[in-house]
Amino acid sequence: MPRTRPGPRGWPGPGGGAQQYLDPAPEWRGTTVQVCGLWPYGAGSGTPTKGVPLGRDLHSGATVCCDPISWFQRAGLISNPSAFVLGQPGLGKSSLIRRMCLGLAGYGVHPLIFGDLKPDYVDLIRALGGQVITLGRGRGYLNILDPGETRSAAARLTGDARRALLADAHGRRLNAVSALITILRRESPSDREETVLAAALDVLDDRHPGVPVLGDLLQVIKEAPASVRDAALDRGDLNRYHEITERLESSLAGLLGRGRLGDTFAHPTSEPMRLDRPVCFDVSSIDDSEVMLQAAALLSCWSYGFGAVSAAHALSDAGLEPERRYFLVLDELWRVLRASSGLVERVDVLTRVNRTRGVGMAMVTHSMRDLLALTNEEDRQKAAGFVERSGMVICAGLPQDEMPRLQRVVNVSKIEQQRLTEWSTPPGWDTTDNTVDPPGRGNFLIKVGSRPGITMHVDLTPSELAVNDTNKRWHKPSSAAVSG
Repeated sequence: MPRTRPGPRGWPGPGGGAQQYLDPAPEWRGTTVQVCGLWPYGAGSGTPTKGVPLGRDLHSGATVCCDPISWFQRAGLISNPSAFVLGQPGLGKSSLIRRMCLGLAGYGVHPLIFGDLKPDYVDLIRALGGQVITLGRGRGYLNILDPGETRSAAARLTGDARRALLADAHGRRLNAVSALITILRRESPSDREETVLAAALDVLDDRHPGVPVLGDLLQVIKEAPASVRDAALDRGDLNRYHEITERLESSLAGLLGRGRLGDTFAHPTSEPMRLDRPVCFDVSSIDDSEVMLQAAALLSCWSYGFGAVSAAHALSDAGLEPERRYFLVLDELWRVLRASSGLVERVDVLTRVNRTRGVGMAMVTHSMRDLLALTNEEDRQKAAGFVERSGMVICAGLPQDEMPRLQRVVNVSKIEQQRLTEWSTPPGWDTTDNTVDPPGRGNFLIKVGSRPGITMHVDLTPSELAVNDTNKRWHKPSSAAVSG
């Protein structure tokens, strides 16, 4: 009996014209005000619409808008304005963070890059009209005893606000000196040595009219003032005091250009940091073989930068400066953690940025192995806390053996684990086209708590590509090619 109505794909049979493949209908996104008259053809979106447009959803093709500040402040999707980014090298982690920095700059948020090792962010910060501070052997200096904006800010404050800012600056400088000694010794200074350092810093602040350097701190310890001797518990015996402080003096001397860290931290700061524009600390001149110097430079930049942000917010709270928002980027976290045991505690102190300060933060590393392969169990627990405290976790491609470690701190389903593993697959062996990207480059999974993850792909615009080349040296002709 002949059919009187076509099937869902048209009339079957010869001459019927049934369509075997149906093209998906084009989709557009709009607000409820714009598309309310299109019922019943409008559908609710499954991805957030507040934040920096990062990429497109791999399932629906819808735009994925995401950044830790917008999701915390405007959308209320996370309880902490921070992100932890994990992924194998070359899959686009830095490109993702650059996209966030660029979008947040359009919202009036200043990106602050506290230590750029490749460099990944220098061109972007310059394109935004920001400040690039160069550090390294013979290229620039960073005095970890320099309070930066804190001293001038404290002079404009009174009462409890002034005391709190000065106390915060004192604690950060003490933590920075202890961190450098930890890197130099590969173990933390003792409780007594930290007490001596704290007392010496108090004496230094009372004596020194300007900005002291590490050499001035060493001189105070050598002079053995009464308050420092009391902190050392020398029991009135000067010889005992010198025995207690001998190793501490040796470590400080090693930071004055006579040790493996050179003189990068022994001189006055070359270029003060500004807080009215984006800032990048360029430490790319430090060779990868200098693991200790790289870790010391990153920690010092973090300490100096966090102190400057605290001063800026103290002034804005007092109504003396306009309120500013900052997006802090701590890249290559693994380089610091592998330098010495005990550094997790130093990073933990630095990175506990209170969400009431109007600061968003992104921490970037390669894998959970960087955090959980530490020798000390207490360090491993604190390092895992970096991820657990983050408002969101963003993952690029990861190897299969990484999944159990990731599952310990993030609830990742079997399907999501399979995607992450597939994204870590290297490109094919075809060498006829050297522009073939790894299959997972630009793909990311956004996880917030136990919610299902959002998978997306990031495509860079031509403007971004101009400031996105992190392999510049590979494009330069070799000396042999030039001479030939």
